[in-house]
Amino acid sequence: MQVKHKVIFDTDPGVDDAMALYFALAHPEIDVVGITTTFGNVYVEQATINALYLTRIAGREIPVAQGVNVPFAKAAGTPPDFIHGADGLGNLPGRVSVTAKAETESAAEFIVKMARQHPGEITLVAVGPLGNLGLALKMEPQLPKLLKQVVLMAGTVDEPGNVSPVAEANVWNDPDAADLVFTAGWDLTMVGLDVTHRVVLPSTFFARLAEQHKHIAMDTLSHAVNFYANFYQSIRPDLGHACYGHDVLAFVWLVAPEIFETRNGRVRVAKEGIGNGQTMMAKLPIPYPQPGWEPTKPETRVCMKVDAEACARLIDSTLSRDWLKPALTN
Repeated sequence: MQVKHKVIFDTDPGVDDAMALYFALAHPEIDVVGITTTFGNVYVEQATINALYLTRIAGREIPVAQGVNVPFAKAAGTPPDFIHGADGLGNLPGRVSVTAKAETESAAEFIVKMARQHPGEITLVAVGPLGNLGLALKMEPQLPKLLKQVVLMAGTVDEPGNVSPVAEANVWNDPDAADLVFTAGWDLTMVGLDVTHRVVLPSTFFARLAEQHKHIAMDTLSHAVNFYANFYQSIRPDLGHACYGHDVLAFVWLVAPEIFETRNGRVRVAKEGIGNGQTMMAKLPIPYPQPGWEPTKPETRVCMKVDAEACARLIDSTLSRDWLKPALTN
């Protein structure tokens, strides 16, 4: 099958990031040409270690470029080790040794270089705080014209937030970078909590995949999901031992947009105060007296509904494929 989507994956792995990465590597219509890392679920140095590790144990040599380690303006926080583990992957009991080093260039430099080399071909899928994309924009103002499209796992419109009543974690972590990204003018899709909170994946799903593949990569993912599901069970016992799909839905949108319902509107981000990190969408075409919503501001395609069963089936069928290669270990 022809590869349709040449992707740079901007990520802070992270359990659901690992899920998303493996979905992307397994799907025949996605070609991951590079990974850029950011702070968020873990410190950026750990995010880079995890990106290199997850790709190599799955038998893939993919360039990994390390990115920003702090937000644009707000004070840096502490990674949520109680959600993803101190190592981001559920505190793995051990790791095999892999031979891999990050690129010498920064994440933003890598994004700009690839966009210039392949104009109109690269899709950027970002599932962490958006500092790398914001920095790349500042380096290359023409970036929105050079990238094919940008897909974000970020924000929320109607669904309650997960770090405050109104804010989603990736946007809240760096609201200044996020607002820059939402107003840059690319072909932009937001896959936020309005849809990711509809897709609940039980830990037994990943245990079955691990049993099927008998491969270190799926064993690693299953271990990480167990830790993640423990956290969710503590705050949402009604879900069972399960977790939200979150980041993987950005790739599901890429290959199966027909299972989503979307709405177009201008999206802006609150940068301070109790609403810090809130993503607000203008739903009515009226001339607001509040500045920042002018017709000159670009619109975002926002995912508002998803066929959750179809989504889970696609994740299952993709990760069940014969896609894994022997691990690249020392």
